[in-house]
Parts: sequence; C-alpha cells; structure tokens
Amino acid sequence: MARAMKVAIVDDEADMRQSISQWLALSGFETETYSCAEDALKVIGADYPGVVVSDIRMPGMDGMAFLKRLMSLDSGLPVIMITGHGDVPMAVEAMRVGAYDFLEKPFNPDRMTELTKKATHNRRMTLDSRALRRELSDGTMLMKKLIGTSDEMERLREDILDLGQADGHVLIDGETGTGKTLVAHALHAVGPRASKKFVTISCAAWSEDQLAAKLFGPMEDGAVPMVEEARGGTLCLEDIESLSHALQSRLLTMINDQGVPPETRIIAIVNEHAPDKTLEDILRPDLFYRLGALTIICPPLRARGEDILTLFTRLSEQFAEEYGCEAPQVAAQEAAQLLQAPWPGNVRQLVNIAERAVLQNRRGSGSIASLLMADNEAAGPALTTEGKPLKDYVEAFERMLIDNTMRRHKGSIVAVMEELCLPRRTLNEKMAKYSLSRSDYT
Repeated sequence: MARAMKVAIVDDEADMRQSISQWLALSGFETETYSCAEDALKVIGADYPGVVVSDIRMPGMDGMAFLKRLMSLDSGLPVIMITGHGDVPMAVEAMRVGAYDFLEKPFNPDRMTELTKKATHNRRMTLDSRALRRELSDGTMLMKKLIGTSDEMERLREDILDLGQADGHVLIDGETGTGKTLVAHALHAVGPRASKKFVTISCAAWSEDQLAAKLFGPMEDGAVPMVEEARGGTLCLEDIESLSHALQSRLLTMINDQGVPPETRIIAIVNEHAPDKTLEDILRPDLFYRLGALTIICPPLRARGEDILTLFTRLSEQFAEEYGCEAPQVAAQEAAQLLQAPWPGNVRQLVNIAERAVLQNRRGSGSIASLLMADNEAAGPALTTEGKPLKDYVEAFERMLIDNTMRRHKGSIVAVMEELCLPRRTLNEKMAKYSLSRSDYT
C-alpha cells in the first residue's frame, strides 16, 4: 500500500503558514505547520514520511541552520526553501547544502503544488527503497515472506537455514514464478555474510561483451566490476543458463582462484531450460559441479496444497487494503478450483489472479473461476495437476474458512463460534488440527 506523504510547513508568519497549508490541503496534501524550526525538529527526523517547506529568514534557528540539521538527520529528505526578495544568493547556497529547490516570494501557488508533488514522489521512492533494502537484509523478515505450512515449504525453509550457514556456492532451480530470487536473498540474509554486499545481475539481460565488462571489468565509466563489488559477500547470478561458455570459463577460473572457503559466495539461479535437457547439459561439467554441490529446488505452487488458499487470502487482503475495498469471499467451489488449477506461472500468477479478483469484487462482477479459465487459456498448454481425494479439498477449505474468520474477528473465539455455528470444543479441535493459534490473530 502506498504510504501517505506529509508536508511540514515551517514559517514564523502565521498568515504565510496558513495560506500555504490551505492551498496544499486543497491540492490533496496532508499538512503540518510549525512556527519555528525548533518545534519542527521535535517531529521531523530520519525517515520522516514526507517533505519540508521552510522559510529561510526566521527568528531563533534560521532556515539555513534548520536545513543543515535536517540534512544531518536525513540527507535524502526533500526541503523546499522559501526566500524573500534579495535572498536568492542564500537560496543558491541552500541548494549546495542539500535543499531540494526554492521558491521566491511572491510565488505562484501552482508552482508550489507542482514542486511539492515532485518532492513527495521522490521521497516515497527513497523511503520505499530504504524499506526494501532493510527487508532484504533481514533474514527473519524474508523467512516470513516464505508463507505456507505444506511439507514442501517446511523443507524449503529448513534448506535455506541449513545452506545459509554453509560456505559453498548454491544452485537454485525451479519453475518460473516460484520465488527463486527471494530464496537467494534469504540465503544471504540468514548466513554469516548478511552484513556484506549482496550483488545481483541477470545473465540474460546483457550481451556477452556487456556482461563480461559488468562482471569482470573494465567498465567504461570506471565503475567497480561486480566480482569486485561482491568481494567478501554474495554474487547472485540470475539466468545462469544464459551464460556463454567463454564466460562460464572465466567464472570457473575466478572460483578456482578463490580457494576454500570461497571469499565470495556465488548463488546461481536457473530460470528455464528445455525439459529434455539437464543443467549438466547446459553448463560446463566442471562449473556445474562447483555450483551444484549445494542445491535448492523451489517447489511449484500446484504441489503446495492448501498453501494456495493461504496465499490467495493474504494477497487479496493486501490488494483490498491498497484499493480501499473488500476482499472477495472464496466459496467452496472456488476454493476447489484454486487448488485444482495447474498454476503454470506459480506464485507470480497467483499474485495477478488475487489482484484481479479484488478489482472484480470492487466492481461487483466476475468470478475467480472466470479469471482462472482466462489465465490458463492465455498460457496455452499447461501442466496438469493430479486429482486429490475429496477429503483434502474439504479440509483445505475448512482451514481457510476458520483462518479468514479468525483474522476478520481479530482472534475473538466467541465471534468465530457464532459466525461459523461451531461449539467451542469443536472449534478448538479444528484449530489444533490445522495448527491455527488464537495468538496469531490478536
């Protein structure tokens, strides 16, 4: 969900504060006003979710001193300075210090709105990027993203924790859309190299010459090649099957030169290869045995059973929050169809289906079944899924229903008993059977 951006307006003149605040509020911004820099600094700090509009000339701490304090707290915070007549040289100095831009009084209100829109957009991008970097360096957070209680996902999480502590190179295989890049980040984040660099590149995204330069140098702009940048950390090579034999040879030489344990760990991700070919057919045998000594295979979604319903529920709730509407309720027949679908696009396909289901529900039309049919027809010939006993479908739907109801009522056992018409003992037995705990919802 996109974060709401604020605009902090700092000016010692009450009329100016009020006029700027009213104009920006009419333009859709959430504003906060402060009569002095000292008061603003009690609220504004690193990762402040917005931008600052400040006068330059103020009693006490003036705009320049205020700007320098803000830049020391968060150099990525956009600060728009308001200058009076003759203060342009000071405004230019403010830009040098780190101000986003400046407006000279009397300024055009539309120009203020335009500048604030650009600044808040940049701020949102900065904060989202920071949040992503933190998330990708947090092993606990990444492991929580690997949602599911199926045996396949339990094994995958165990493999990540085990291999994350190892020094050897890792090969990650699996169908497209199964989360291989997320697994690579998790392997790095749960291991001893977590504080070191994680550098990733797609071997399919560049020509052979470009890829050679990016990996091994020299770079035309003098940038550090990725092999050097990742030194001591992890180098993640996506689409390893696209690596030419010449570059495979150079990579193998680099690996051999590192010794044991390797200074830089390599995680190689395989995205696709022909069904009639193995990785040993695609990679040089000596490179394959170097990279494939430790292997993780990400399970396809169709093999994960009721994880499909759990993921669909979580995703549809997230999209419903983002679009400001209700998440679709999944009927028993639709739950069975979700479980039976072949899912050639795996989790990536499920994300798309969940978003479109929410948008359909907002319009009050369409069905999950129609989305699945359209998706599978567009995908062409798909992998088939084996039939399951009726009991498996019933239990998966029952678990999803109890999980959704508990989530909606924030763990209120009484409310869940009333909605599902279940006595307490029966509800307790079913929650124990499906490993559902009230503490997860409160």
